[in-house]
Amino acid sequence: MSGSVNKVILIGRLGRDPELKYTPSGAPVAKFSLATDESFKDRTGEKQNRTEWHNIVAWNKLAEICGEYLTKGKLVYIEGSIRSRQYEDQAGNKRTAYDIIANQMQMLGSKADTERAASPATDRAAPARPGVAATPPPPSSEPVPPSDSDISDEDIPF
Repeated sequence: MSGSVNKVILIGRLGRDPELKYTPSGAPVAKFSLATDESFKDRTGEKQNRTEWHNIVAWNKLAEICGEYLTKGKLVYIEGSIRSRQYEDQAGNKRTAYDIIANQMQMLGSKADTERAASPATDRAAPARPGVAATPPPPSSEPVPPSDSDISDEDIPF
């Protein structure tokens, strides 16, 4: 064992529909925000609520599943790892952003949530079994896109 762990588990609601794009090499990538809520009592004993926003990035087949089934407001379980990236803002200041690179996603919530997601207004299909993670179809003879380690920051289209 290497002696280190980089694992993140989140349950929260999507802040927006996933944005599904493809790298120049054809690898699908989905990006969306996830809100988690925390309730606590402050020093005066008053209940406080705090919302934390997380940037989620999914690659390959998981990205396609997220793009097809997830919608704003949907409750989901995300498991993955945290990755930092450096960039310069418009003023030229160096900034650091933190992304959660998802390797598992499970849709949570009620059947009504899933039926709402499948309504004609959303133009999306609901999974056959609500609350169960969507599983990819059996492997096909299509070429496999590169793994995450083969993809650099320059390949990300956003």
